[in-house]
Amino acid sequence: MNLREKLASNKFVVTVELDPPKTLNLDKILREVDCDNFRKVVDAVNVTDCPLAKLRMSPIALSHIIQEKIGLEAIFHITCRDRNLLGLQAELLGAFALGVKNILALTGDPPEVGDYIMATGVYDVDSIGLVKMVNKLNNGHEYGGKEFKDKTDFFIGVAVNPTAQDLTKEIKRFEKKVSAGANFIQTQPIYDIRLLERFLKLTAHINIPKIIGIMPLKSYEMVEYLNNNLPGIFVPPGVKERMKGKDVEEGVKISRELINEIGKFKEAAGIHIFPLRDMNLVCRLLN
Repeated sequence: MNLREKLASNKFVVTVELDPPKTLNLDKILREVDCDNFRKVVDAVNVTDCPLAKLRMSPIALSHIIQEKIGLEAIFHITCRDRNLLGLQAELLGAFALGVKNILALTGDPPEVGDYIMATGVYDVDSIGLVKMVNKLNNGHEYGGKEFKDKTDFFIGVAVNPTAQDLTKEIKRFEKKVSAGANFIQTQPIYDIRLLERFLKLTAHINIPKIIGIMPLKSYEMVEYLNNNLPGIFVPPGVKERMKGKDVEEGVKISRELINEIGKFKEAAGIHIFPLRDMNLVCRLLN
């Protein structure tokens, strides 16, 4: 079964975030995702699109290579930052021709946070407009409305933050993404089950698969960084206290406890792991 079929059959799935390299050498990354233990527990890998506006290999190219050489399903990220309406549609058609059909539609980090502050952020559409664009192609139409003689069949994912400071606004955007044609979500990392439970209750009327984000903590300093620099991610005081003087082993323990709790929610379709470029962490987490 592919990812779409697994989610349709209510299989609890595992997806993993993967950053493309800033190099042409793919030996290391292919070796990591081709590990038997990794492939036993992972249903698909997310290939990011120049995260934090830093140069990386094309996510479509790497997704195609992973699927062809490894046989592991990929979800490619595509952002509105770097391409205008023509470029986005051209990329989508090329991806579909290459057999890369799972997509995560994102607005994208602004260029000024990355390595190329002189780059122009395009943003002809945001993530909601991008979902509409992909959905139009799925129904045989260009974004401008002209009929397209073929139809794509993308499985469209979007990102949602269950611990957003303005949760009402976040849920309204979530509803708009689903109305535009989104098929599943992958959330930002959660560390507080109570906040996740609140989010799942408030979005019970939105009946698409919800894959919940897990990012193992590696140190107390990482907790401080998340709380001070990423306002959309909330690490509760109890978890923060547990990480004092501890390392990734405690972070893995905490994540395992969270995964166990997430599995109790019938609304949770799976987990999405952010290993922060440490693929060995995935197998340790799910061993």
